[in-house]
Amino acid sequence: MAYDAEDTRRRIFEAATAEFARYGLAGARVGRIAEEARANKQAIYLYYGSKEKLFAAVVRAKLEEVSRSVSIDPGAVAESIGQMFDWYQEHPDLIRLLLWEALEAGGAGAGDAERREAFRGKVRFLADSGVAPERKQAECVRAGQDLLFTLMGLIAWNFAVPGMCRAVLDEDDECAAYARRRRHVIDTARLLTSAYARSLS
Repeated sequence: MAYDAEDTRRRIFEAATAEFARYGLAGARVGRIAEEARANKQAIYLYYGSKEKLFAAVVRAKLEEVSRSVSIDPGAVAESIGQMFDWYQEHPDLIRLLLWEALEAGGAGAGDAERREAFRGKVRFLADSGVAPERKQAECVRAGQDLLFTLMGLIAWNFAVPGMCRAVLDEDDECAAYARRRRHVIDTARLLTSAYARSLS
């Protein structure tokens, strides 16, 4: 059977995602990643250079994945937030990876410049949506950044601390809690978006 480099990269990436989500950067082992991926360590270093670069590549790819999967509709921000809530529920690895990154890198993410530019693009729709044409675009973008970050936190906290979620909500039925929390997040996003629009009017 011919060697399939692309398939090897895919297996390494999938194994690394699971390993880093479970153990973080410091606790992850290249040997375990190689074993799970049915590859050798040399292939990992060949394709990614180091464990640190592999971790950065995994985080970057997962952020790009959610960006491709869920777009924020300027005319239906709250509904878009509901879709994002669903994505995070179905893909818990990203929250875990970001928490590990914050713990182990002191909040400094790899590729910060690229990440900042990507998120600037996400909030430009708020400045360009006609919400407040009389205000300067930079002010709209800044307010949109605050709104986006707040909404992201509103979503992420539901999945970052499941034990705290169960304790505060006093409910063991995860399906019922999920449905109720999703509705609450959407309703809150709608209120915050309305407040944002009023602040710029």
